[in-house]
Amino acid sequence: MKILLIAIGTRGDVQPFVVIGSRLRTAGHDVHIAAAEGFSEPIAVAGLTHHVLPLDFQNLLNEPDMQAAMTSLSGKLKAYRAAIGIMNVQLSAMWQIGLDVVPDLILYHFKGVLGPYLGHRFGVPAWPVMLQPGFAPTRAYPQFLLAQRSLGGLGNLASHHIINAVMRFGTNRMLKRWVKVTGTDIGPVLDVMAGYAPGRRAPRLHAYSRHIVPLGSDMSNVERQVGYAFAEPATFTPSPALERFLLSGETPIYVGFGSMPGIDHARVNGALLGALQQTGLRAVVATGWGGIGQLAPASHLHVLDAVPHTWLFPRVSAVVHHGGAGTTHEGLRWGQPTVICPLFADQPFFGQRVVDLGAGPAPIAQKRLTADRLARALEDALTDRVAKKAGAMGQAMKTEDGAGAITGLIDQIAIGAN
Repeated sequence: MKILLIAIGTRGDVQPFVVIGSRLRTAGHDVHIAAAEGFSEPIAVAGLTHHVLPLDFQNLLNEPDMQAAMTSLSGKLKAYRAAIGIMNVQLSAMWQIGLDVVPDLILYHFKGVLGPYLGHRFGVPAWPVMLQPGFAPTRAYPQFLLAQRSLGGLGNLASHHIINAVMRFGTNRMLKRWVKVTGTDIGPVLDVMAGYAPGRRAPRLHAYSRHIVPLGSDMSNVERQVGYAFAEPATFTPSPALERFLLSGETPIYVGFGSMPGIDHARVNGALLGALQQTGLRAVVATGWGGIGQLAPASHLHVLDAVPHTWLFPRVSAVVHHGGAGTTHEGLRWGQPTVICPLFADQPFFGQRVVDLGAGPAPIAQKRLTADRLARALEDALTDRVAKKAGAMGQAMKTEDGAGAITGLIDQIAIGAN
């Protein structure tokens, strides 16, 4: 089959689709991926055809308007207005990619809103792939944009319906505006979150671990929890400096805030350095796309831009990060005690799930991060009690294979099975 993946977002959004695409290619499918600039190298390494969406997410996230959107309502409104033109360009590119590829099947991130419309255009299935729990109404847990802790059964259910309604309204308005500007005929209005399948309901793939958040028992059978699409452990040669650091003392912790640009580097850096001084811990720090400001290396501190999590995480004693879906899964996959310092979106929800699972202390919002709070959290994370719980999570997730499960479902379709 010719399969089009639409992966829009930062590294945590794109990497699972690359892993899925690689597995599908190994199974004999012709795989194309629509993703932003900056991901060509991992996509090429996976042997996939990259159709570039004209947007650099790293540069976008470092724009003042986008940083303001993470901390205030007025910032969100300003960023929304600024994003209108950007989204029109993205939608036009996404639509043209679909017309060029003419796929037999589409798998799309929910931000790839033209996925089901392209499916309708060609009469082929378009399945949504959800990397976070929160897009299927349930009484089991709240929608992460409204709450992190349970609101009770009815409250949880209501929170999903509220956010789903807001998302449908926003998506339909965005598409209507784009259609008006470009004159593109995309067909009837569709529910982006429902996917598309000719003559039947499309399955909705939940690509996150049942060990972290299982599907609610009240969900319908179109919801398929396939598990997280973990990459194979990376073949990586560390720099001599990193290798020396790892071998020169007690096992270090990892600290990194991934693709999220820091709002207050002085606070984050001060809290980190102060917490390390208080606890006597050593750390490997990844500055990422700006989540952590520049730090001077020291005897207890090794600073780098990035390092494959699959290589480093088995070699540390705990992980401190922002709580994105990908990093949370990767840390727990390797049985690591986890300290989450969330910024927005799904990150506080995953922070609370880590607490509920016993695999780490209460999350510390980045705007409340201090040396004392981080030191206490690290001391808690490194207790035998937490280490045991985190280790058990790692054992449970060891055989999880979301990419393989998705490949199996697609093979069923390819041979005509339901």
